[in-house]
Parts: sequence; C-alpha cells; structure tokens
Amino acid sequence: MSHNIELKEGAVIISDAHYSSLRPELFSLINDIDQRIVPATQLILMGDIFDALVGEVPYTHRENKNIISIINKISENIEVIYLEGNHDFNLCKLFPLAQVFPIEMQPVLCTYSDKKVYLSHGDFDGKFLYKSYTKLIRNSWILFVLNLFDTLYNHNILKKLDKYLSKKDDCKEFIGFTKFIQNRIEDKYECDYFIEGHFHQNIALNLHETSYLNLPAFACNQRYFIVKSLEDKQLFEERNSHKEI
Repeated sequence: MSHNIELKEGAVIISDAHYSSLRPELFSLINDIDQRIVPATQLILMGDIFDALVGEVPYTHRENKNIISIINKISENIEVIYLEGNHDFNLCKLFPLAQVFPIEMQPVLCTYSDKKVYLSHGDFDGKFLYKSYTKLIRNSWILFVLNLFDTLYNHNILKKLDKYLSKKDDCKEFIGFTKFIQNRIEDKYECDYFIEGHFHQNIALNLHETSYLNLPAFACNQRYFIVKSLEDKQLFEERNSHKEI
C-alpha cells in the first residue's frame, strides 16, 4: 500500500543492527548522522535495529535510552521512517515524530522519481504459525504479563535473552536464497525495486521487471546504504561506517 512516502537522494538506510549493550556498533553511526558528519536527507530504519525494543516493556527503553534519544533528535530535523521488525515493535510512542510502520502495514510502497519502491523488514509474509506468533507477541495484555514476570525476576529473563541473541550467528549464508526469493516475490509485486532486510544476505537479484535487494545486517559488518541519483544507474550505494564518507 502507498503512504505517500517519497525516497530522497541522500537517504541513509540501515537494517538489522541488533543494537544492545553487547553490540553497540550502531551508536557511532547514529551519532554521526545527528552531528551531520554523515549527511542524510532521510533516515530509514528497516527493522531489528535493536536486539530488543518493545513499546510495553520499559526495561528495553532504559537499556536503549541514549540511542532512542538521538534518533528522536534526528527526527526533529529530517524525516525518519521506521519499519518495525521482529525484535523491535509497538514503537509509535517511543518515536513520536517518526513514521512507524508495523508488520501489518508492510511492505510499504514508496516513490523515487517515477520509480515504485517497496520497503519491508522482511517477515511480513510468514506462514500461519509465525503470523499467529507475531500477533500474540505484540498483544498489550500478553506483553503486560511477560513484563511483570521479567520485573519480578529482576529482568533476568531479558538479560539471558540478550546474552543468547548476542551469540546468535546473524551472518550465516541462506542456502537456496535466490530460489526462495523468486518463489516469494517474483511477479507478485508491481514495482521497480523491492528492498528488505531480515535475512541478512546482502544480495541483489533481477526478478523480471523488479530489482530486488536484500540488505546486509549492520550487526555483521557495519554496512548501510545511501539512496543515489538515478543518473548513476544504481539507486542504492553500499557504505561502510568504518570508512570516511
């Protein structure tokens, strides 16, 4: 569905940073964007920016308060678009100036010049059990109960989850990914570009009339993308946050 979003040349796109105290690499880039060391006309966050950030769980707010504050500061000056992921959701109140898109509103149809571009975190079309899980885990009452238990146990549940997630291999190859995407995307979306994260593969594919891009996980290699001029015949240019712009 279209939301009258126009991608801007110079927009910064980040996906799957899985930010936490154990994986703090994103902080430097977000701070550089705020300080305009890294210029950005828009900031597009493609989901799983945080390893755990949930609107109804205050502990996750406190653990991420510094970077949340900087993102909100950035949103006072440029447009921030946040596509919720499976690790960060129910975020509207945390980012009041940003355009926040939950899973049920994805993929989001945007425009760039005369091009149609779909943006998605990547888990919008899971199977029945996954879709049921996503609805349950975002339910306010269920989150209230989970938060209550975690608080009673001195947040040990979330602390153990943080340690588990920090050790998870987010950078492994998805065998058969090209065929998987062809079956999932090809001929199903009328657009020029389909951009998503979630799978962490950093792969570009040509699917008939659609250019498909699966973004790299920032958590793996600190890579992000810049929207470029169409005159360069490459809409998205990969950057490394360790390199000077």
